[in-house]
Amino acid sequence: MSTTVKIPVESGILPVENVKLDKRDVTVTHPLDPLTPDELKDISFAIRSHVAEHHHGIKAAKFANCSMIAPPKRDVLAALGIPLETGKPPEMLKKKLLRRAEADFVDPVEGNSYYVTLTLDDQKAVWVVDGITKLPETVQPNLTIEELLGCVDIIKADANVIKLAAEVGIAPDQLFCDGWVIGWDDRFPMNKRYQQCLLYARTSPHDNLYAHPLDFIPVIDINAKKVIHIDWPACRVGTTNKVSAPAGTGPPALNGDSFKLSGRERIPPPMQNVNYLPDLMAAEPNYTKSTIEPLKPLHIVQPEGVSFRMVEHNVLEWQGFGYRQGLILSTITYNDAGEIRPIMYRLCLAEMIVPYGAPAHPHARKHVFDFGEYGVGIGTNELSLGCDCVGNIHYLPASFIDHDGTAVVLKRAICIHEEDAGILWKHTDYRVSGRGHAVRNGTIEFEIKLTGIVNTYILAKGEIPNHGIQVSPGVNAQFHQHIFSLRVDPMVDGLQNTVVQTDIVCDEGPMGSEENYAGNGFMPIDLRITKNTLAIQDYDSEMDRRWRIVNPNKRHYSSSKESSYVIMADGAWVVLKSAKGSWVRQRAAFAEHHIWVMKDVEGKNGSERQWPAGRYVLQTRANPPDSIGNWVAEDANESLEATDVIMFLTMGKTHITRPEDFPVMPSEHLRVTFKPQNFFDRNPSLHIASSMDEKSVTAFETGHGVNEVTEVVHTHDGAAPCCT
Repeated sequence: MSTTVKIPVESGILPVENVKLDKRDVTVTHPLDPLTPDELKDISFAIRSHVAEHHHGIKAAKFANCSMIAPPKRDVLAALGIPLETGKPPEMLKKKLLRRAEADFVDPVEGNSYYVTLTLDDQKAVWVVDGITKLPETVQPNLTIEELLGCVDIIKADANVIKLAAEVGIAPDQLFCDGWVIGWDDRFPMNKRYQQCLLYARTSPHDNLYAHPLDFIPVIDINAKKVIHIDWPACRVGTTNKVSAPAGTGPPALNGDSFKLSGRERIPPPMQNVNYLPDLMAAEPNYTKSTIEPLKPLHIVQPEGVSFRMVEHNVLEWQGFGYRQGLILSTITYNDAGEIRPIMYRLCLAEMIVPYGAPAHPHARKHVFDFGEYGVGIGTNELSLGCDCVGNIHYLPASFIDHDGTAVVLKRAICIHEEDAGILWKHTDYRVSGRGHAVRNGTIEFEIKLTGIVNTYILAKGEIPNHGIQVSPGVNAQFHQHIFSLRVDPMVDGLQNTVVQTDIVCDEGPMGSEENYAGNGFMPIDLRITKNTLAIQDYDSEMDRRWRIVNPNKRHYSSSKESSYVIMADGAWVVLKSAKGSWVRQRAAFAEHHIWVMKDVEGKNGSERQWPAGRYVLQTRANPPDSIGNWVAEDANESLEATDVIMFLTMGKTHITRPEDFPVMPSEHLRVTFKPQNFFDRNPSLHIASSMDEKSVTAFETGHGVNEVTEVVHTHDGAAPCCT
C-alpha cells in the first residue's frame, strides 16, 4: 500500500529539541488516553492512502492537527466503573468502546481545507477513514508552529522587505519577525490563509529582538509563501497627540499608497540593547553588576518518596483523588471510605484571547485566540528538572502531528509533583490541659501563571503612547488583556447537577427593627439557574457573588443542604474592555460575561459544546454557529435543573504594562478553586496525620543577628505541643 501513496506533504521545520518517542514508551490503556506517536503516524498514513485512492482533486496534504475523539460520556463512566449517581452501582458497558480520531489538513496547492474522522479497526490494527469533509472556503484550521516559524523565510526572500529594512539601517541577517494571525481585516478575502509579520532586528544571534521593533508590518499569503501587502502603522504627533494618518485609526484601502496614508516619515528602530540573558546583559555598555547576594539554595526533599501514584500512564491517584493528568483533567473522583464519589468529568481551558487596546490600524486586528487559532498544546515546551519543576517529579509526554504527518513528541511536557502550601488546618485549645493539632497543607487548585515577553512596537521621536507605555527609549508595550475560558463539565455526586448563584446580602430589616436590631445581619440568597434566560451571569463584588454546582438528589446528613462544590475565583473575573460591537466582541462572545451555563450535547464525534469561540476560529468575522451564544439560545426549551450541565468561566488579567515588565514579565497568577460544600460529612482532612518536619531549624543561632528565632513551645500541665 505504501508504494501507491502519491500525496505530497509539507516538511516540518520544528526545533531539534522536539524528539521522537519509541512506541514502547507510550501505550493505550484508558478510554481517554491521547493519541500515541505511532497512532499519529498511522492516522496520517491512512488519510494519505485514502486521499490517493478516492480524492484525486486533493493535490497535497499539510496536517494542522490531529486528536482523539472521546467515547460517549456514559460509556466512559461505565468502562471505568464510575457511578452515574453516588451510592448506586455503575452502569454496565453495553458495547465495545471504539478508538476514534479526527484531523484537519490543508491542501496548500488548491488552498482548500478538510476535516477527517477515523476509527481504529483493532482486529486488523489499522485506522480506517470514516469520511472526509471539505470545509467551506471561508473556514480555516489553526495555524501551525511550522507556519509561524516559516514566515521569517518568506519575508527575507522578499526584495521589497529587504529594501525597506535597509532604509532604516537593518541588514538582512539582522531581520527577524514574529508570525501572527491576522485577526480581523476585511480588506482581504477569507479564502486564503494569512499572517501578519511583526518585524524586529537583532544585534547578535540571541539578542532580545523585542527591544528593536521596525516600523512596518508585512502581510503574507501562507500557502503561496509570499508577501502580498505592507502595512504602515500611524504614530501620534503634535501637542494634541492625534493619529498621524489623515483617515484616523481605520485601515487604508489596499489600492492606495499605504506609507503615504500613514501620514508620517520613516522611524529608525531603537538599537539600545535590553537583554535578559546574563552573558548578554554583562556585555551591555552601561551594565552594572548587581550587589545583591544570590539566594541560598532551597531544596525540596521527600525522603520517603511521593504520596501520589501513577496507576496507568496517565491515571493519577493522590489522597483519595483519581484523575487523568494533563492539560485536560478527566474523571475526577473521590474514594470516600470505599464509596466512589464523582466530582468532575472534565476540567480544562477551552479558549484564550489576548486583545490589544491600541486602536490605530493595524494594531486593532491584534487579538489572538491562543487555543483556536494556534493550539496551546503544540506550543508546549520541554520542561527541565530542577528548573521548571522542583522536587520529586514525575513527567508525562505529549505528542502532536507535524505537517508531514509524523509525530513530534515532548518527553517532559507535563510535570506532576507535590507542593507544601502551608497549614491545612490548625486549632489549639487555650484552656488548661488543652491540646493542639496542626496539619500541613497540600491543596489542589487550578492555577495559571502568566509570564513571557510583552509585545512591542516602535515609537516616533517625541511620541507619547496613549494605549501603552514606553518601556525602553522608542519601545512601546501596548496595553492588552489575557482572557481565559475554563470549561467545567461537572458530575458532583453524579450527572444530575444544577448551578446555583449565591449573593451575600444584608438582612432586609433595618437597624432597630425587630428582625435586625443591631443592624449586623447578613445571609446568602440563592438563585437557581434552571433555564437559559438565567444562564449568562456576571460577578458582582459588592454582593460577594459565587457559584455552586449542586446535586439536588444528595443532601448533607446534618445541614440538609445539597451536596455541592463552590467555585472560588476572587480577583480573577475579567471581561472584554472593548466597545460594544467591536471586532473582538463579534468574534469572542464568551469573553463578554463571566459565567455561561448550558446542557452538554453529545454528537457522533463527542461533545458538540467544547470550543466557546467555535471549532474553527482562524480569521472569523463573526461568532460562528458552533459557539457559546448560540448554545445558550438552543437551550430555550431545555431545563437546566438536575441535568448534565456544563459551565464556561471567563477570567483573566487586564495588563496595563509597566517598565518592570520589560524585557521579561514577572509572573502573574490566576487561581480558581473548587471547594466542597456540604459534600463531606465533616472536614475531609481529619484523616491526614499531622507531621513535624525534623529538617526544620531556626534561621539564626542566638547572638548571630537581629532576626533571632528562638523555639518556644508553650504547654500547660503537660499538654502536648500543637504538631503532636
